[in-house]
Formats: sequence, C-alpha cells, structure tokens
Amino acid sequence: MRWPPPDDWPMAAFSRQMCHRPHRWHVQSAGRGDTVLLIHGAGGATQSWRALFPRLARSHHVVAVDLPGQGYSQSGAQQRFGLAATAEDLCALAAAEGWHPSITIGHSAGAAIALQMALSGFPTGRIGAINAALGNFQGVAGWLFPMLAKALAMTPLTAHLFSATANAATVHRLINGTGSEISPEGEAYYLRLLRDRAHVDATLSMMAQWTLDDLIAALPEIQTDVTLVAGENDKAVPPTISKTAAQQLPHARFHSLSQLGHLAHEEDPNAVLLALNLPIAPS
Repeated sequence: MRWPPPDDWPMAAFSRQMCHRPHRWHVQSAGRGDTVLLIHGAGGATQSWRALFPRLARSHHVVAVDLPGQGYSQSGAQQRFGLAATAEDLCALAAAEGWHPSITIGHSAGAAIALQMALSGFPTGRIGAINAALGNFQGVAGWLFPMLAKALAMTPLTAHLFSATANAATVHRLINGTGSEISPEGEAYYLRLLRDRAHVDATLSMMAQWTLDDLIAALPEIQTDVTLVAGENDKAVPPTISKTAAQQLPHARFHSLSQLGHLAHEEDPNAVLLALNLPIAPS
C-alpha cells in the first residue's frame, strides 16, 4: 500500500511511519495510560483493530502495527517474513520506541508472534491470543499448503493476477469461509488490501517462510500469563487449537466465544474485551 494512508482508512489520523531497520513500519497510536500492543494476523492490517482501537484508547495507550510488507508497512528485507524474524524485528522496534506493554493482543498469526516475542524475553505483559494460529496443518495439507505458498511466492505474476481479479464477491467468500460475518464496510477494507500487489506478495512470502514447530515445542517454557480466546464458529483455526495450547502453557486460560468466527474481534469487540478482562467502552 502506498504511503501515506488515505483519510478514509481506519484510524488514519493516528498513523505515522517509523523507520527502524530493516523496515519502514506503519504504526498507529493513541490514548494515555498502560500500553496495549496490537498485532494483526496474516493478510490483514491495522484496520482489523478498527473496533477495538478506539475503545481501548479511552483508558490505555494503544499501539497498532502493520506487519512488514503488509498494509502500509514497507519491507526492507524480503527474507525476514518468518515467525522468528518478524518477532525479532518487532521486538527491536518496540524497544527502540520504549513501548512496555501491559498486554499484547495478537490475532491469528499475530498471536503466534506475540508468544514468540515472549519466548525471546521481550516484556510483552500478559498476552491476549484471539483465535491463535498455533497448529500445523495435518495430513496432506501439512505439505501441500506450505509448498503451494512457496510456489506462489516465487511466481512474480501471482500477486499481480490475484490483486487484479479480486472483487467484493471474492472478499465476501473468503471472510464467510472463516466463519465470520462482518459489515460491508469492513469487507471493503479487506478488498483494498487484496487489490494491492505488494500486500498480497508480502502475505504470500510470510506464508512461505512460516513455521511453528519450534514455538509449539517451546510453549511449556513461556511463563507469561496468556488468555486464549477462540470463536466457536472459527472455520480457519479450530477452537481446539487454542484449547490445546492453553493446556501446554504454564499460565494460561481458555475462553470460548459462541457464534463468533475467526474475525471475532471485528464481529463483537465487547465480547473479546470482556474475555481479556479489559474495560468495555463505546467506539
């Protein structure tokens, strides 16, 4: 996405660009008080926090970051889209900016990044993991999906063709496939992302470099307090993934949300805030 965000992009008034090697990061921050760090999932951007961000900013200092190459963050190192590298680069940015979160909230892949940050020793505060993508694909999908992502990432025209053909029906179908229902306005933001070749290319590269084996094996070593929130209707990451992770983490609790899907924080932000023991406020 070309910098800067347009005025009609969610929370654009709070956007700024931060240059910290190797990336140029898009960061949105607002509010005062204890810091809340928000990390979106693969293929999303800060817009996915458009419901939680203003609510949290009433009582906290809220920081939302676009992952490298996604949204309005510009990548400076194509080979640093994997889990460990992304967490390392985000830790470096947070340390440089003096962010000391009281809670780090991650959605899907963002939850895995938050846990990886905690594993590395970064003071994340407690962690809120929304539909955490902590399970490797099983069976045939275990080798097919990573190989497909790598093949797509190595094909220069793939991102261009996907972006050129994406339309409202594409987005609606993809989101419904996750078990979520969001507003037409919310779907329109995802369409903007999918129509951007650089964003799609970065998402595919992230998928191609992604591996969870080391993190999953190390879950018992993470001493951070973790709340795993799972939508019962999530068709992208089964709730059993979060339930199993809660059993492996030494200080974790599992909270189930009925009738919500993978984008639970966009569908019912107050339910997510309650699950994370955070104050509810009007948007």
